[in-house]
Amino acid sequence: MAGDAARLLLPVELTGPRLPGQEDLLGPAALDFLCELHRQFEGERQARLAARRARQARFDAGELPDFRADTLAIREGDWTVAPAPPALRDRRVEITGPVDPKMVINALNSGASCYMADFEDSTSPTWENLLTGQRALRKAVAGTLDWMAPDGSKHYVLDPKATTTLIVRPRGWHLDEKHLLIDGQRMSASLFDLGLFAFHNAAALQARERGPYFYLPKLECMEEAALWEQVLAFTEQRLRLPENSMKVTVLIETLPAAFEMHEILHALRGRIVGLNCGRWDYIFSYLKTFRRHRDRVLPERGQVGMTQPFLKAYSELLVQTCHRRGAHAMGGMAAQIPIAGDPIANEEALARVRADKEREARAGHDGTWVAHPALIPVARAVFDQHMPGPHQHAVGREDVCVDRDQLIRPSIGTITRKGFDNNVEVCVRYLAAWLDGQGCVPIHWLMEDAATAEIARAQLWQWLHRGDLHLDDGTPVDFSLFDRALLALPSKLADRMRLPGGSRINDAIALLDRLTHADELAEFLTLPAYERLP
Repeated sequence: MAGDAARLLLPVELTGPRLPGQEDLLGPAALDFLCELHRQFEGERQARLAARRARQARFDAGELPDFRADTLAIREGDWTVAPAPPALRDRRVEITGPVDPKMVINALNSGASCYMADFEDSTSPTWENLLTGQRALRKAVAGTLDWMAPDGSKHYVLDPKATTTLIVRPRGWHLDEKHLLIDGQRMSASLFDLGLFAFHNAAALQARERGPYFYLPKLECMEEAALWEQVLAFTEQRLRLPENSMKVTVLIETLPAAFEMHEILHALRGRIVGLNCGRWDYIFSYLKTFRRHRDRVLPERGQVGMTQPFLKAYSELLVQTCHRRGAHAMGGMAAQIPIAGDPIANEEALARVRADKEREARAGHDGTWVAHPALIPVARAVFDQHMPGPHQHAVGREDVCVDRDQLIRPSIGTITRKGFDNNVEVCVRYLAAWLDGQGCVPIHWLMEDAATAEIARAQLWQWLHRGDLHLDDGTPVDFSLFDRALLALPSKLADRMRLPGGSRINDAIALLDRLTHADELAEFLTLPAYERLP
């Protein structure tokens, strides 16, 4: 009785709309645990975010990213990470996507090696989406998840024989969870997502030797990885899990992190299984890091592929680093989706996927990502051909010798009118859908998420604020060009009410207009947009 009374006195405030079944997920014990996480780690999280801002200020002043002198001993040392558990040894094809019940069922039934259930770039973090996702994953772990189409036409159920391994991606360190206030402060979205999932599912997954496993996003340095190590060790102790039973894979999706891959592996060496080439966010991070560097402007995003020298250097350095340390080197996303009604265009898209996966497999990657179940057999066939074993750790890539200048050299290309207008359209359409609660949106037969929208938004800002660029036809890239593209968009999207988030197009246009005209590039598109979510 005394313990119950103490819980009622905790300074915790749930500010989101009250949803059916919310108390089952956020009961007193769960809130106690989230409070502990917040009080233990919020101070260090804020210190890490302040360090990010200070470093970006140095980049804005002209400093260039580089390998750290103070961690040379880690890079040159002879050490390896802990062996991967059986469920994570063969990861040749992973599917990623949001955490709604239909997606969770389809992904776990897909035949992929792993499913990354994504609370970050492919989920719009409305309170309803977050709790629906946590509930869906809890039922999936218990084997009881099902979903009925709203019109009753199809009933989705988990295949009890499915072997796809569940990996959860929480939101990044930079994001808050505004619907849960502790001691008057918003909780870290990272700690909310990971903590709530672990509280409800860690014991059941550990009993089956299936985790819990996580993807950690948007790290920028070893100190941020060390903070995650402290969080995970604390969680294991608090939930009475074996030491280092919570395994992680880290996405190398920021330019600063590419210079600290050894250090990040070292900070998490007892539990890290691999690194992933998060290439879309990586391109966005390159743009953001060099937003004030007039000599490092990239061409339109369609021309910035993985064969560009700075991206090739990054991916091959990741393979070399991981295999030297006994970790998996995971490839990047294939964002294509099937093109219905056009078999020729569909085959051309699949050919691009095959070529990309061939490049990854030949480079030594140990697996790859796809966004749609139809791409799983395509990617699997390529890796089956080149990777007969569970991984390619024996491919040491001693031939790779990457220096600072190779990692930051900009790619050569152009800006076409089509490319400029496409950036405007993709950013507006994605943002409108995101504001309407959808974080993963098909646009022109590509599955767009927050990372690709961020590339479009950051490119527009940098091109326009550079002030002296031209399209390939000689047209100045200036704000009159941007304003005309925005004004033309509503009529271009004549059937917009049938599009995801169609009712929010005007809101998205207004927000993109404000962010693009601003003197400073906003750190993340989702930060101001989040304040408009319920």
